[in-house]
Amino acid sequence: MEHRRLGTSGLTVPALTLGTVTFGGGTEFFKAWGETDIAEATRLVDVSLEAGLNMFDTADAYSSGLAEEILGKAIRGKREQLLISTKGSFRMGPGPNSVGSSRQHLVQAVEASLKRLGTDRIDLYYLHGFDAMTPVEEALGTLDDLVRAGKLRYIGCSNFSGWHLMKSLAVSERVGLARHVAHQAYYSLVGRDYEWELMPVALDQGVATVVWSPLAWGRLSGKFRRGKPVPEDTRLAAAITHARGPQVPEEYLYRVVDALDAVARDTGKTVAQVALNWLLQRPSVSSVVIGVRNEAQLRDNLGTVGWKLDAAHIAKLDAASAVPLAYPYWHQRTIYGERNPPPV
Repeated sequence: MEHRRLGTSGLTVPALTLGTVTFGGGTEFFKAWGETDIAEATRLVDVSLEAGLNMFDTADAYSSGLAEEILGKAIRGKREQLLISTKGSFRMGPGPNSVGSSRQHLVQAVEASLKRLGTDRIDLYYLHGFDAMTPVEEALGTLDDLVRAGKLRYIGCSNFSGWHLMKSLAVSERVGLARHVAHQAYYSLVGRDYEWELMPVALDQGVATVVWSPLAWGRLSGKFRRGKPVPEDTRLAAAITHARGPQVPEEYLYRVVDALDAVARDTGKTVAQVALNWLLQRPSVSSVVIGVRNEAQLRDNLGTVGWKLDAAHIAKLDAASAVPLAYPYWHQRTIYGERNPPPV
């Protein structure tokens, strides 16, 4: 397993992180992702550690805390061998203070996550989303207190816009608080808008990108084919998950899938391995979160590392997945291109 520095922090993380959104299946939404129980989760953790994958990502909102509980039981007796990242700020109860990045909610969320995980510290804690109602100084001040108390080692954010991230970094620098060392973001061959704003910020500020849903909710797993129905054993077969996930135009998707098929044939790799390997070669990416339902999927995903796509294959995938830029990026590239080159 390749290991990489997490942004400009001193922490080293594996190129692949095992996600736990498939653990538990505690609600109808999460059942569509998976229903991994404690025994299967323990096996997945063991296989991961044997392969050198020692980082496990979860969130309090995954199956209303059940994913954290299962992960906590699966890693029992192995805590010193691995890293845990989890996330908070999503709604966890009916009350007005059971959501967001307020001091009230974040302290409760971190304490609850520590209890469910059965650990005394969280190695990387993300704000799961940007809370516009809570001052950035309050959110970061609370996280800084938790870092100083030894309950969190590093902090990050997830699903921020470029200006959300930049404002947070500026506040940390101005006030002298712990800064976000990582941004967990949606990025894939059919979700490249991350490159417009978030990648330049990450590169400029030394913030690592940890990619979630790198296979675009299973669309790039190799199961989706032009002219065929959505496979029943995928999360997109359920209306509740399809509606809440990233929307991808069908013709665009199959243009990318066709290119993936061609590269997979050339390299002797699976479609999923090619899609994940492409991400591992993108600027700013430190780790890619893989979500699996079983050991077979995990072992296939582990085959992503130890090799690299060549330049011709990357160019083929880049061309197939290219989309028109949004404003102001098309204007900047057209009028002032030599002074605003793309980050990739």
